[in-house]
Parts: sequence; structure tokens; C-alpha cells
Amino acid sequence: MSKADFYQTLGVQKGASADELKKAYRKLAMQYHPDRNPGDAAAEAKFKEVGEAYEVLKDEQKRAAYDRFGHEAFEQGGMGGRGGQAGAGFGGFTDIFEEMFGDFMGGGGGRGRGGQRASRGADQRFNLEIALEDAFKGRTVEIKVPTAVTCDVCDGNGAEDGAKPVTCGTCGGDGKVRASQGFFTIERTCPTCQGQGQVIDKPCKKCSGSGRMHKDKSLSVNIPKGVEEGTRIRLTGEGEAGLRGAPPGDLYIFLSIKPHKLFQREGENLFCRVPISMADAALGGEIEVPTIEGGRAKVKVPEGTQTAQRFRLRGKGMPVLHTQNRGDMYIELAVETPMNLTRRQKELLKEFRDEGKGKNTSPETDGFFTKVKEFWDDLTE
Repeated sequence: MSKADFYQTLGVQKGASADELKKAYRKLAMQYHPDRNPGDAAAEAKFKEVGEAYEVLKDEQKRAAYDRFGHEAFEQGGMGGRGGQAGAGFGGFTDIFEEMFGDFMGGGGGRGRGGQRASRGADQRFNLEIALEDAFKGRTVEIKVPTAVTCDVCDGNGAEDGAKPVTCGTCGGDGKVRASQGFFTIERTCPTCQGQGQVIDKPCKKCSGSGRMHKDKSLSVNIPKGVEEGTRIRLTGEGEAGLRGAPPGDLYIFLSIKPHKLFQREGENLFCRVPISMADAALGGEIEVPTIEGGRAKVKVPEGTQTAQRFRLRGKGMPVLHTQNRGDMYIELAVETPMNLTRRQKELLKEFRDEGKGKNTSPETDGFFTKVKEFWDDLTE
């Protein structure tokens, strides 16, 4: 199968500017990144395709060669490498993604001796479900996160006690290796030392030279008032420890809110459906309704209240994040038809119905059936 045109892959015109290319790549890379599509082989393949396209088109020389010769410019030992792994000549698509999104997906760490990125610890995600009351009041939650922490034997350097790192024999201490491919010389992170320029000759026995070990880490998460479904809390430096003393990644707490038995939430506003008897709706009166803080509020119900009629309680909703403001609460009444009537109650209702005929006690009902009668009369004409 022939390769798709790189411009079509990114969804841009052939004369697209560098900013347009970068914007298109950023959007597609975020959409198809494996972290957002776990287990989706099609998304992973698409992620590699857009990475390969952007790697070529963002470089003026590579782009010029591609515009002139197409994919043939990188075949026969070139960047594509027909018989090799897709994208092998690009230094890895993760490197491209980290260049643009490193702060979120684990890039942006320290650099090794050769100027390459050190093996910064991976960012982690932790899903936390809280109650609506917690989102209203705010609270501190204790969590345990399985992660990689700094080795407590070698203090993260990966070497046995007294041992020292030695110069990497693969890259000679540069942290980079170079290979000629087609028209270009490609420079990549050294696979042996991961860009550090040095390797551990006598690795720590507990961590096998990685400088880190797996452990459950206990953390306190401060949940502010007013958080919503999908709110993300970032804990800097609380992700996985980096290899051999490299900077740690970050931990991202993604919040979800449990469904509440009384309230539904829309942004800063709350909605509560309150049933009311037919008699109370007809006669009017005053009812008490619950509030999210655990209190009560009184609502005056006018005579003749109908189902779905709403009443607004200002300032009784949810806090607005990072402000002193609050939303409103809306009470929606549902007029309940009585059930399991006694004989006497049925007699009273019949008297009520008969007494009300022709007195416009149910204007909406009367109006509807008047329209129905007119509709039928029109059909018979």
C-alpha cells in the first residue's frame, strides 16, 4: 500500500506555514496519542503517521526534498527505511511529541551530557471519585498511588556503593549517535545510555541500575471548592521517578463526581425535583426543600401550580471555582396524581370534577379538547 501524502495526513495545504503545520500536528497528536487511546491499534498507527509527516515537513531541507521527490526521497536506505520499522529514522515519535507537549506527557526533563533529554520520569494519571458534597465544601483526600520512587539503597544513582559511572562505549560520552540515511545525517539519542553519556558499570542490586523501585506512594490531595466533573489537578514532581536521578514526572488527578440522590448539577447551578400533592398544588402553600449544605429552604407555592413549574433560590447552588460566588438552585415541582383512594375520596373527586365543569378550573385541558373538536370538525367539512 502506498503511503499517504504527508500534507493530506496533517490536513494542510502544500504551502502551509510552519505555524500551520505545528498547529495541525499538535491537534492530531493529542487526538491520537496512545495515552488517550489505550489499546487502540488504529489510533497508535495514526499517531505514528502524523509524527512521521510532521518530522519531515517541519524541517526546511527535508520538506524541500519531499516536495521535489515525494516519498522516494527517503526510501532505499532513507528515512522511511522500507524494510525497517516505520519511523525508525526520526528519533522516535515520542521525541517529537515531547518537544511540543513535554510538560504534559513526560518530556521537558533535564538534559544529558550530550544535550539529549534525560530519562525524565513518566507522568501518571489517577482517577478519583468524590461526592457532590465534597465538591461543594472542598476537602483533603488521602490516596495511594502505585509508582516508581527513588531507590533507597543507591539514592537514585543506580550504582553499587562506591561505584562510579563510566563513559558509554556506544556514543563515546556524547549521549547521541549519528547515522547517514539517504540525503541526510540523522542524530538520535544513544540507546545504550539514554542520552546520559555514561553507563553504570556496577549496577545497584536492588534497582538493577535504574535508580528507582516500585512502591505505593501515599499523598494528600487538596480538592478546592467548586470543582467539576473532569477537573484535573496537577501534582508537580509526584509522578514516576526518573532513571538514575533524572527529574520525576508529574501526577495528574482526574476528578469524577458521584451521582447525587437529590440534586443534579449543571455548572454552578443545582436542580432538585420536588413532588407535591395535587391538593397542595391547587390550593398553594409553603414547602421546605433541602439545600446542598445540609440546611432547609422555604418555597412559596402559588395556587394552581402546574407540573414542571420552577422556582429559583439565588445563591443556593455550587461555589464557583476560585471565587467567592455561588450559583443558584432551581426547584422543579412535579404534581402527583393521588393513588390507592378510599371510596370516600373517590366520591369527593367525582363531586369536584362535576362541580368544575364549565367553570374553567382546568383551562389547559379545556383548551386542548376545544382544539381537538375544531380539528375533527374541519375533517368532516
